[in-house]
Amino acid sequence: MSNNRVSRRQFLSYTIMGVGGFMASSMLMPMVRFAVDPVLQVSADGDYVVTDQLASELSEVPIRVSFTYTQEDAWYTSEVTNDAWVYLEGEEIVALSPVCKHLGCTVTWEGSADFPEQFFCPCHAGRYYKNGENVAGTPPLGPLDQFLVEVRDGYVALGPLRPNFLVS
Repeated sequence: MSNNRVSRRQFLSYTIMGVGGFMASSMLMPMVRFAVDPVLQVSADGDYVVTDQLASELSEVPIRVSFTYTQEDAWYTSEVTNDAWVYLEGEEIVALSPVCKHLGCTVTWEGSADFPEQFFCPCHAGRYYKNGENVAGTPPLGPLDQFLVEVRDGYVALGPLRPNFLVS
């Protein structure tokens, strides 16, 4: 037997500290994982999505290009299909979002016979010039957003949406 006997009070103190430490660490570990996990994730290939549109077939007339990508939200994975209006401006490829800045309706190129050479939103008669700039006096208060664009193996690749940088 040892001469260092543990009293009931010390035993209870050690037990409470041990259980409290275990409970604190079990609450802290998920928080640490939540904070560190995004840093450890492998990033995608620059977040660009290659479309089926050949860059060589583009012209100065905007065309609707559909593209699909995989989206992961926590534990749910889904296929999302989006559109973009893509055209050539000189040698540069321009891709604009089809989402109206007024209420989120879908704009169409030359959607109204009264307004040729403009994007038209049928919901509230919103209009945009070809570069995405909103026509003054119509409901939209801002220009259409713009996709970053690259050409990969001859096909148009669309990146993340950014505020329109054609309109200053």
